[in-house]
Amino acid sequence: MSRRLLAVHAHPDDESSKGAATYAHYVNDGAQVLVVSCTGGERGDIQNPGLDRVSAAMAERDMAGLRRLEMAAAREAIGFDHRWLGFEDSGLPENDEPLAANCFALIPLEYSAAPLVKIIREFRPQVMVTYDEQGGYPHPDHIRTHEISMYAMAAAADATRYPEAGPAWQIQKVYYDRIFNTPRANAMYEKLKESDPESPLLGELDDIRKWMRERPDLATTHVEVGAFFDARDTALRSHASQVAPDSHFFFWPNEFQREVWPWEDYQLVTSLVESELPEDDLFAGIEEEDR
Repeated sequence: MSRRLLAVHAHPDDESSKGAATYAHYVNDGAQVLVVSCTGGERGDIQNPGLDRVSAAMAERDMAGLRRLEMAAAREAIGFDHRWLGFEDSGLPENDEPLAANCFALIPLEYSAAPLVKIIREFRPQVMVTYDEQGGYPHPDHIRTHEISMYAMAAAADATRYPEAGPAWQIQKVYYDRIFNTPRANAMYEKLKESDPESPLLGELDDIRKWMRERPDLATTHVEVGAFFDARDTALRSHASQVAPDSHFFFWPNEFQREVWPWEDYQLVTSLVESELPEDDLFAGIEEEDR
């Protein structure tokens, strides 16, 4: 049996900004990687003021359709398999505005988890990657993605629940994304300060460090994926409506990143197997016969 990794994300583009190099690494290594997008990103705004006119016009009339095209390009850049869970983007309401009726964040978990349970039982992943309880940041869909991931994982392992979804399957390891972390930001800042003390990017990096200062370092697992940073960036740029060419994602050359921090980082939160921390492999401890 092959190694199988399931990554559950809230919107199209999340998979490219949070884990794409990891997915490319494992695909290249012969593993099966399946990315699930819980929503279609219908309520996303255009984040790229330089978006070409054709895409901008399509976004005005069919944002969901545009984001499907972008997702297809990102999938091709990395090589993962992909499934849409099919729920409606909840948006990010301001000024205490209510969430839209029937959006992803408001559907009871017992219903919204059903298609994810089916995917888990069909795909049979040993490893799942998702967000923490705060969703990485407090967007309603990111928080709900955490909730649905953990709920579906438990339900998929219980043969008495959702019997119509197929034979029960137990995921062995669950990780939270910790790619944006303080040690990484500090390492990049110190290296840039040493190599180019007049760089205008030092201020940008210092702002990131200040923003992250109160975030504890929870990473347990550091997967070396520097060889796939270019593929990650290609996937990110595929989501052109959401990622501008001058985005902070592209401020630092990949050669610099490979030298300073060639890893993507994760926190092991659930494991049914023994592995020694810190890890350098999401599949650490999973025996060949379990694959």
